[in-house]
Amino acid sequence: MHEKFIARQPIFDKQLRVYAYELLFRGGPQNFFQPRNHASASVIADSLTPVDLETLTGSARAFINVDELALRLGAPRLLPADRIVVEILESVKATDEIVGICRELRQDGYSLALDDFLGDPALQPLVDLAHYLKVDFTLLDGDGRKRVAGEYLGNGLSLLAEKVETQNDLDEARNLGYCYFQGYFFCKPSMLETRDIPGNKLILLQLISAVAALEPDYNAIESLLKQEPSLLYRLLRYLNSPALGLRAEVHSIRHAITLLGETEFRRWVSIFGVIAMSSGKPSELIHTALTRAYFCEEFSAPAGFGDKSSTMFIMGLLSVSDALLDRPIKDVLGSLPIDPEVKSALCGGQNRYRDLYEVLLALERAQWPRLATFTERLGCPEDNVPDSYQSALQKASAVSV
Repeated sequence: MHEKFIARQPIFDKQLRVYAYELLFRGGPQNFFQPRNHASASVIADSLTPVDLETLTGSARAFINVDELALRLGAPRLLPADRIVVEILESVKATDEIVGICRELRQDGYSLALDDFLGDPALQPLVDLAHYLKVDFTLLDGDGRKRVAGEYLGNGLSLLAEKVETQNDLDEARNLGYCYFQGYFFCKPSMLETRDIPGNKLILLQLISAVAALEPDYNAIESLLKQEPSLLYRLLRYLNSPALGLRAEVHSIRHAITLLGETEFRRWVSIFGVIAMSSGKPSELIHTALTRAYFCEEFSAPAGFGDKSSTMFIMGLLSVSDALLDRPIKDVLGSLPIDPEVKSALCGGQNRYRDLYEVLLALERAQWPRLATFTERLGCPEDNVPDSYQSALQKASAVSV
């Protein structure tokens, strides 16, 4: 069976809630939803099933890139109109045939988006049918972004800014009236002032590093948890929930360790620590942290780190600690007693842990040649990547944020 290489990227609304996810397929440099080898539409159906949609996007919509051939074959109709947005690639020309197909899709309840829109007048017949115009912020300068907003805002159209990589980009897009935002701005620190990490967040960071230690000091962990009563309460409440199905009610940290085992206890303390640190941040940042943690753990065995799965989990979890604390990652990790190889990998050093992390980053950005380079460097088949990613998404979405 052909493995499904599908990446997803969140699309946010003005409140930085996830509005949708763009799904990116490995099938060529443009990552679109296409028939393999230009075969029949039934092959496209195998590319993405409703089950895949549920795993990849939950209740959010999916933006799906399509080219001219996929439109002519009716590929979007293989997916429910209420679950997807048909994203028409910039390579598609507004011919009478294509305009007719798009008109029928819209009449049948499908939403349409134009990708990499620069304001080309020749696309006006498609603009008239579209619900969203996607504007790549790396393709237009400030004047161009403003011009598109001035000409196209309103008339039932929503503008979506993509490749929004910094807080400044986000602020600019918001001020110009763009409604939706896509990019990795949310995974980056929003301000790098020389200020101390707030006390409660410092305790949480110390707690995460304490449970990540090779030989944890459980007295110290218990002491740190007692300094953060709300976290202790949430942790015990979760451990006593029916979802975990423990055979006895958990009343204390020691009891939790006995019932869960050390590995599971350490995992849940670190997860809840990161969730508690995320106050004031988009919830997608936590989903990203959890997905990264579970992916690094899942992929550790095929990557040759089978005995380091817990370390890989912590590496994925801490990879967004700079964004959680609005500090450079070197400052955040500098004083923490975590594995030096993890510290080096997250700070840009070159080692095998970094190679695994690069696989993850390439996957998130749908950089397929780069992903292949780093799986080869690790000496593992890249066919392990899709299963690890699907599993990570499922586990991450099962955690109540």
